[in-house]
Amino acid sequence: MKNINIKRLFKSEIIGNTIILITSMVLIYLLISLYFINHFLFNTVINGVDVSLKTYDAADSIIRNYTKDYKLQLIERNEKMEEITGWDIEMRYNQKSSISKIHQMQNKVGWITSLCKEQKYCSEDLFGYNKEKLDNKINKLECLNKNIIEPQNVSFKYSSGSYEWIKEIDGNKVYKDKLYKAIQMSILNGKTKLDLNKNLCYQNPKYILSSDKTLETKNLLNKYVTAEITYVFGSENEKLEKNVIYQWLSVDEQLEVVINKKAVKQYVNWLSKKYDTVGVARKIKTSTNKIIEVKGGFYGWKINNVAETAALLENIRQGEVIQKEPIYTQRALYRDEDDIGNTYIEINITRQHLWFYKEGKLVTQGAIVTGNPNKGNSTEVGVYMLNYKQKGSTLIGPNYEAEVTYWMPFNGNIGIHDASWRYSFGSNIYTRNGSHGCINAPLYLAKTIFENIDEGTPVICYEE
Repeated sequence: MKNINIKRLFKSEIIGNTIILITSMVLIYLLISLYFINHFLFNTVINGVDVSLKTYDAADSIIRNYTKDYKLQLIERNEKMEEITGWDIEMRYNQKSSISKIHQMQNKVGWITSLCKEQKYCSEDLFGYNKEKLDNKINKLECLNKNIIEPQNVSFKYSSGSYEWIKEIDGNKVYKDKLYKAIQMSILNGKTKLDLNKNLCYQNPKYILSSDKTLETKNLLNKYVTAEITYVFGSENEKLEKNVIYQWLSVDEQLEVVINKKAVKQYVNWLSKKYDTVGVARKIKTSTNKIIEVKGGFYGWKINNVAETAALLENIRQGEVIQKEPIYTQRALYRDEDDIGNTYIEINITRQHLWFYKEGKLVTQGAIVTGNPNKGNSTEVGVYMLNYKQKGSTLIGPNYEAEVTYWMPFNGNIGIHDASWRYSFGSNIYTRNGSHGCINAPLYLAKTIFENIDEGTPVICYEE
């Protein structure tokens, strides 16, 4: 019984001591809570100013002194630093700010949580400054005025037959509006450091080495320069290769590959000037064994510059390696130096005579009457081709209408036809009673030509 009583007494003593301890701790906790009725909690920072455990009046003084010594350090690229002081902008403490409200809203009873957790607050009306002086200070910052380097996207360089990339340039050009806003917010929040790079104040290149678009653009450039187009002009070739194509390529600000359409057009125009034969001067050996030069006319090869330019652009875009003829608006019978061949009509205006050769053999010849030069109706010299042939036709012009049996136009409304109204041909009839430009032929001559000639046959008109 004695042991039981001792145990009970000991247990009662422990309980009593525990109650005393808990009561004491609660009392101490409440006393500390009472302390915070007039003081800020642990780790209390208002707009960058540490007012931990300070009374409202003491905090007021600390904040006022903070504005006097305030400095905002601007951390710029290339390890440059600039600073804006409170003195520069007449920074001031607004005593009518909401700092008292911050103190009131703090949980005094829950003060213990402030031991391990920052109590950060921001009062929008805590600080003020002279806006004009801040503007002036910002406008004079070196980061806005000196040694400005524009940002540049990743770029591409052609070397040894392919493209390689060149790293982007970050530069140091600042967005003034973003910088102003960041500085303003830093001052109002009492911050002492502003990293321009972290606050996105710099203009950065849109595309860099690691951008997906960079690899896509490089691959496209290399695809374009793999194109190799060999133009075939009879026995002659013109090869367009990468050493020319790369000069036509560029990359815009959106990293889109641009083919210089003007340069492509100029290349096709160059091909035309070199290989088109319409209207060129030709050395012709006449039926009278003379060598004469004939210029003009519509016969010959002529590249369709518009269509071929579009086709060449597509060839490059597809990176094609091909042999091709250009697209022609008109073709001659042959592609080498003598594009006329040995089937043609020869009209000697001076001698008023016509010869028709087919595959090198003379089919027919005879006297004719050409256009009257004294009335402005001369038959134009040049090399043409038969447009078509028609049996039975009515020729209508200014002040005339004539029925013909064989009609073979070669230069617009100028052509070869029979002239049943004439009783004689040749000599110098054309100078006093010539045609309106057509080739008047005897019926037999027109008939033989008509029966043996094909569309596209060259027609050579010349004067000795």
